[in-house]
Amino acid sequence: MTAETAQRWGSTLDSVVVYAQGALCRRVARGSVPPDGRVRVSGLPRSMDPGSLRARVTSTAGVRVTEARVEVEAEPLGTSVPDTLRHEVERLTDACAAARGRRDRQSGLIKEVGALRPVPPARRRDDPHRRTPVDAWLELAEFVDARLERLHTRLVELEEALSRAEHALSVAEDRLARASTDAPQAHLTATVSAVLTLDGTGDAEVELEYGVPGAVWVPTYRLTHRQGESGGRLVLRASVAQRTGEDWTGVRIALATADLRRRTDLPRLRSIRIGRRQPAPTPSGWREPPAGLADLFAGYGAAGPRPRPATGAVPVAVGAGSAPVAGGPVYGPGSGGDGAAYGPVPPPPPPMPQAYGAAPVLPQPGGVHPEAFGGAARDRAAPARPGGRPRTGGMPLAAPAALAPAAPGRAAPPPPPAPAASAGAAPPAPPVGPPRPSGAELDYSALVLSGPDEQDGRRGRLFPDTPFDPVAAEHRRRAEAVATLPLPGHAVRPRESAGSFDHRFDAVARADIPSDGTWHTVTVGEIPVGLRTEYLCVPSVEQTVYATLVLSNSTGQALLAGPVEVTVGDDFLLTTALPTLAPGGVRRVGLGPAEGIRVTRRTNLHESTSGMRNSTTVLDHRVHVELANGLAGPVTVEVHERVPVTSDADVRITERADWTAPPDDTEPEHHAPGTRLWRVDLPAGGTTALDGGYEIRIPSAKTLVGGNRRS
Repeated sequence: MTAETAQRWGSTLDSVVVYAQGALCRRVARGSVPPDGRVRVSGLPRSMDPGSLRARVTSTAGVRVTEARVEVEAEPLGTSVPDTLRHEVERLTDACAAARGRRDRQSGLIKEVGALRPVPPARRRDDPHRRTPVDAWLELAEFVDARLERLHTRLVELEEALSRAEHALSVAEDRLARASTDAPQAHLTATVSAVLTLDGTGDAEVELEYGVPGAVWVPTYRLTHRQGESGGRLVLRASVAQRTGEDWTGVRIALATADLRRRTDLPRLRSIRIGRRQPAPTPSGWREPPAGLADLFAGYGAAGPRPRPATGAVPVAVGAGSAPVAGGPVYGPGSGGDGAAYGPVPPPPPPMPQAYGAAPVLPQPGGVHPEAFGGAARDRAAPARPGGRPRTGGMPLAAPAALAPAAPGRAAPPPPPAPAASAGAAPPAPPVGPPRPSGAELDYSALVLSGPDEQDGRRGRLFPDTPFDPVAAEHRRRAEAVATLPLPGHAVRPRESAGSFDHRFDAVARADIPSDGTWHTVTVGEIPVGLRTEYLCVPSVEQTVYATLVLSNSTGQALLAGPVEVTVGDDFLLTTALPTLAPGGVRRVGLGPAEGIRVTRRTNLHESTSGMRNSTTVLDHRVHVELANGLAGPVTVEVHERVPVTSDADVRITERADWTAPPDDTEPEHHAPGTRLWRVDLPAGGTTALDGGYEIRIPSAKTLVGGNRRS
């Protein structure tokens, strides 16, 4: 099928789903189905994965897609292709080269003027010595100085002009490197098209789906909160970078945390029935190769390598002391006489065609050849009948010329190469069970028959045609480079923050993302969250009160970890890190120190003994905490303290305070063992004091590691 025989439909990019790495694009094409049903849909990017193409008809019920293939065409660029940046770089390159040439010429002129020296005239042998007038030396020196001054002034101007030209060129080259990869980079562009075969008549709308590498995203948030309110507005945004080779203009964006290339099919466990026949596997269209296939090329291999084209004298060893004439025929053992004894050797016989009705020979997965399943292997020689013919009825193992005796006084021709089996190599063991070809091997229209010049394991067999495309490989390599972009501050890869679950977020509006490989911010939507402001302090570590926001996610989607911009009222507060928040989860986000609330902590330790003969050491710890609220409104402060924990049954710890232990199932964060909490409500301008303590009883024969007296 060519471009002339298939009707061409234009397409527009409608939606894109960006995964953790890579994207799935959907294009829409509309048109009237031609009588032959063959349609070419253009506009696909060069970096697409050809194996990911899917096509379906979405509008007409009587039309369906029967075949979809990817083809690449080369065509010259039109005049409408935007090429402004490239022309600007070329213009600035020429301007920079011209400025550098002027600077070099000026430098050369300065060297010429600086090399001026007075040269006395040649003196004859009989002429007396003459005095050089000093005025001439001084006039020459003044001329050189004045001339060099003007030349150096001009040189400074030319160097400044060259510096400006080089700076402008570097800026233009950087803009071109960062520009969209949607514009081609050469005078010829490779157009990727999808060739479809439609079954039906009438107008149809076709949707193409294909995967592309070179797209990544990370979540970002914007949180708006007002004092005294129990809720807030959390706007989910995404930083998206793509270098797929096509600009996403006015497309519907969706973001997913899944891996685009992850396997999703479920394994099937088949039953094993003892004493009964196993169910036959599903037929795949594959057939056993015909017997004796390898013997078809025995004569070709025995004839030796193919002669090169006669471009000059090609030496061919046909006997001792003989050589062919340049451009003449090649002689071999023949009838007799000096010249007649070496008649022209006939060309090697062509490979025999496959028998009519024989099935195509397919390669086996895992590198196993079809002969292992019943076909004749080349390295397993069958017993030959008299006359040199094998029992299988195939071709002779050697050509008649190779079996003919050498003429008297002539060296015998080299024997054919020995089979691999004679070298001691054991044939590969056949796999257990029926052969299971892959999907590529069952795509008969994409299989190519290997010629006789291929290796022994490939000649005469069908293999998938997968030629290496260096241009497409370069496009994919450049597209996948966006995965190494530095992340924004506090950003986390979605695959790392999502954990074992996959989520998808659909943007509420269409967006534009150019293919330039830089981060672009896209607004996804607004997520309702529950908010409450709490103040937390750990005075035993730092006597500072910190403001926090407790977020509760009441939606069915998870909030992934990422940076969040916090705005309180109408004022921007800070940018902090939002942890991953599962559906129904509660997490705390720190906002920094609260300067309006003061905390003071004092401790007191009293050591004594008790018991008969003072056998127990008593360590009485007292903790005193004072809080003062200097804010204009009431606040809730959570004070964290700790008590020691022990695994020794002889050491007893008694608490004397109204603090509480944090419950493990309702708190938004994990607490260390021994943590105790005070929750205090302070009015505006109010103060309070908290007293607590604990008593440690240790047998006198024991002591704490590091000493008993600890604050």
